[in-house]
Amino acid sequence: MGNTFGTDILIQSDDPEGAAHWYVTELGFAITGETPQMVSLHGEHINLFIERGPSLGPVLEVTVPNVQEAKLRLQRSGCTVVKDEPEVPRCYVQDPHGLIYYLTE
Repeated sequence: MGNTFGTDILIQSDDPEGAAHWYVTELGFAITGETPQMVSLHGEHINLFIERGPSLGPVLEVTVPNVQEAKLRLQRSGCTVVKDEPEVPRCYVQDPHGLIYYLTE
């Protein structure tokens, strides 16, 4: 299949700045980018992004050759689309085992 896990993990918070402060204070991360909707904390092996919004839990990144094809195939296999952003292209799916990840090309 050729898909790979990326180095990005995404979480959501109503207060991304406050959540980022916790990761900086308690785990020693450093804020590497900020927009009104997202705070970035890049590390040596993992990048943590805190997006403004209701919590989905941890969201892993999976890189695929074609997001739309993967989305359709995964839906046929029992996945649920949680959030679709075709303009990026990116699609958040929850698999039948409860794991949430976003597909990106």
